[in-house]
Amino acid sequence: MGLLILVVVGALLGWLATIILRIEDGRSILANALVGVLGSLVTGLIAGNGAVLGTVSGVALLWAVLGSVVAIGVFNLIRQRAYN
Repeated sequence: MGLLILVVVGALLGWLATIILRIEDGRSILANALVGVLGSLVTGLIAGNGAVLGTVSGVALLWAVLGSVVAIGVFNLIRQRAYN
């Protein structure tokens, strides 16, 4: 159940990042969702002491949210520099 929660949180944050950053490209929405999921899973795994298949603690979920936001920010920064 914890794994599902981290995936959903990461995907939602990736989608919200496209809205906040006003990215209109359809591929960017999917890329941001995948980066959000990746950041959420990695950070949730580290904060939850490797136990994401069971339940996720509130602290691990908060760290997962932070990790997802940071991953999306870094991804978009790198992508913008590549286009310029």
